Amino acid sequence: MGVVIESDVWEPNSILHVFIFCSCCFSIYVLPYLFNYGSPATPTLSDLSITSSSSPSFLRFQKSFLLIYSLASVMEGLWSVFGEFELAHQGVSREQMVVSLCAGYVVLLLVGPLLGVLADLIGPKKVCLVFCILHLFVGIWKRITTSPSVWIASICLSLATSIFSFSFETWIVAEHEKLGCRQDSLNETFWLMAFLESASCIGSQVLANWMVTSNVKSSIGLPSLGVVLLATVCAFYIVKGWKGAPQVASFKDYKMSFYACIFYDKRIWLLGWAHSCLHFSSAVFWILWAPSLVADGREVNLGLIFPCLLGARMLGSTIFPLFIGGEISMRTEEYLVYTFMLMGLILSITAYDYQEVGVLVTVFCLFNACVGLVLPSLSKLRTMYVPNELRGGMISLSLAPANAAILCCLWQGGYYRNICNATILGFAAISLFTAAGCMHQMKRSGKRLHRNWHKL
Repeated sequence: MGVVIESDVWEPNSILHVFIFCSCCFSIYVLPYLFNYGSPATPTLSDLSITSSSSPSFLRFQKSFLLIYSLASVMEGLWSVFGEFELAHQGVSREQMVVSLCAGYVVLLLVGPLLGVLADLIGPKKVCLVFCILHLFVGIWKRITTSPSVWIASICLSLATSIFSFSFETWIVAEHEKLGCRQDSLNETFWLMAFLESASCIGSQVLANWMVTSNVKSSIGLPSLGVVLLATVCAFYIVKGWKGAPQVASFKDYKMSFYACIFYDKRIWLLGWAHSCLHFSSAVFWILWAPSLVADGREVNLGLIFPCLLGARMLGSTIFPLFIGGEISMRTEEYLVYTFMLMGLILSITAYDYQEVGVLVTVFCLFNACVGLVLPSLSKLRTMYVPNELRGGMISLSLAPANAAILCCLWQGGYYRNICNATILGFAAISLFTAAGCMHQMKRSGKRLHRNWHKL
């Protein structure tokens, strides 16, 4: 007599999606009124257009910028949610995928720090245009080539991701300084960027699922066509509003300023290391979250969990206005100490303690909520400590240690299998604990603040 074993696929309850959505709405529209008894100090998505502290010219630019940033986030998200499926459909093996990723990170180690310097010298808007050109090139390359080079695509997309990490932030800060707006309007843009980036990634998943039909062979190239269209529209909006600014400093003057303001300020080193730790731990999380859930042969519907994680990040970003508006009386460095410690504890539990799928999804959502809070907070600290004309170089340089660590984990853990996933997660947890230490040191030295490079 045969025994039939039924396969139970774990899926998150649909109530979880509704809960995250309602929590985001509650955090945006209700919490400011509760904390301020009916008169919120920080604007929300609904009253962004009537912010009294922002000039009309900045508000117009802010809305156009957020539209461009959302399109760029959708392009980034399409490759992240669809890239592995596309490569597997083309017959690319797992080892080839890992080697192509390693090639991209090697190029980032060599060229990445120079991209930020280039943005500072020629202007972040031009580098944002390069971001669109890279995505446009990869999309067209995949459409016209039957067997596109995995290495070329990986290198171009790695460069585009690196540019995305600093160019748009540098652009909005430069425009904010040029228009002479108040600091709170810039902080609003930071959390809106984090919020819309996560929302756009969810949209990219929906778009990819809609494009790739049951007939995979005929629809496999549609996401690449979608990227081409998005990159074209994004580049058009950037060029349409082009207002070129002359170069204000030569490379020699830039180098002298960089050494004087960046290399000799301990607080910027601490801030850069915290950013590098966040980048490394986030990359490790997105590489290993799925293998952690399907460990021991468990069947999980990852497509339904992915939007929950991004929704949690959206929810975390909506908490940031409560700190910048004064409703919660804690300094940025102070609450980041606890946030980084919580993130490190979550990855430690994931690494060294077996948990049920439901528990893992819960702590993963909590981890991403913390990331949503940390991202705009670090942007705010960079505004306090880093001169605007050196911002791109500082961010790209701070990512170099993280890229080196990711390359090592991919090569030793993904290709040679010399390092297990638990060890990699442990390294990520340790890095987050060191980031908490950096924030603690910055809090102790906070009485002697660096010059704020914006109007207060």
